[in-house]
Amino acid sequence: MKMTDIDRIKKEIREVQSPYFDEDDFAYYLEKNGGDVNATIYEMLIIKSEDSTISVSGLSTSDTSGYFKRLASRYRKFNSGTLQGS
Repeated sequence: MKMTDIDRIKKEIREVQSPYFDEDDFAYYLEKNGGDVNATIYEMLIIKSEDSTISVSGLSTSDTSGYFKRLASRYRKFNSGTLQGS
């Protein structure tokens, strides 16, 4: 079974284990990033890391923002160009 880009994004950002986005968000961010799956994964993980504390009926989970930031670092693009001198 071939995985779609959106399926891959969902898998990489751990959306099943930690739901955050609406279904239409995946297509939006993929289009926003020009179809670049890795850039989309990076952006969505950074967004997901902004606030990851969950409270339900008096129970709360610990902040997992650091976890999502570590995942995002795997997809961060690094500028490898050279700077022009004056």
